[in-house]
Amino acid sequence: MLYSKIVVAYDGSETSEKALDSALKIAKSNHFSKLHIIHVSNVTTYVLGEAIYVPQALDYSDEVIAKIKSKIGDHSDVHIEVRSGSIAKEILHYAGEVNADLIVIGSRGLNGLGEFVLGSVSHNVAQHAKVPVLIIK
Repeated sequence: MLYSKIVVAYDGSETSEKALDSALKIAKSNHFSKLHIIHVSNVTTYVLGEAIYVPQALDYSDEVIAKIKSKIGDHSDVHIEVRSGSIAKEILHYAGEVNADLIVIGSRGLNGLGEFVLGSVSHNVAQHAKVPVLIIK
């Protein structure tokens, strides 16, 4: 099947690495696919009086972007998007914004708390997406 716009959810976890590898293969085999890689940080914000503290969110996102850039190599039609907020909602919202026709996501991400069966984010994306979702183990 041909896909012209592929959204890949990437958080730096092992399964997101595999998801990115799979999306790159699909994009290369389609020759005209644009790859949209989204990294969503959902970092707890602490309010202390009038000060707001966000622990290391920017540093981690910079590391993730560097990792992505080293992985995509010579694939030229790639856009990297970094957002913050509810991870599943942001992935779905972004897929709608770019009119994606496929979402590729790892079965489990870095957050181990809500991942008893499939992974709360991948499950949520699969349940609410308006386009096909490829979940990579």
